[in-house]
Amino acid sequence: MVKALSPRHEVLSASRNSRNYGVDARDAESLRRVLESVGRVNAIITVLGDVYWGPIAEMTEAQFRLGVEGKLMAQVNTALIGQHFLEDGGSVTLTGGVLAEQPIRSGTGASTVNSALEGFVRGAAVELPRGLRINVVSPGPVLESWDMVGPLLPGWEPVPADRVALAYVRSVEGAQTGQVLRVF
Repeated sequence: MVKALSPRHEVLSASRNSRNYGVDARDAESLRRVLESVGRVNAIITVLGDVYWGPIAEMTEAQFRLGVEGKLMAQVNTALIGQHFLEDGGSVTLTGGVLAEQPIRSGTGASTVNSALEGFVRGAAVELPRGLRINVVSPGPVLESWDMVGPLLPGWEPVPADRVALAYVRSVEGAQTGQVLRVF
């Protein structure tokens, strides 16, 4: 994604492990501090999220909350806080996933939060002021992480990361809002 956007945009990366922009998206104050240090931006993209992978019969409330807090709320908070740092007409792009519409065994947590992200984007799109836009990229399993996720997805075809990156470009540079940009 950085490679696809950087020829036309200055791309700043923030993460829990970043030296320049260390942030924990689960913590609203951490998000606010980073955005204040960066200032106004044209776009914010989130690619993050911890979720519990395992059978629902063994899932605990704490394990379910991992996805709610680590993927859903971290991205919702980024959008809620980030909107105030966007230039007019700017965009927020969240990251969901194919399990919102194609659940798998041991993926209930991911299916739930991905579906909720899609609902949040559709709702937020009709309310955002100043021409702000919001979308969610919903990729299938990414080829470059296939060794890790492939065993959970028998019969699935992985998607190359450069194809997924194009959906982020479309969200940042396009005109659509409230959309689920599916990449299978």
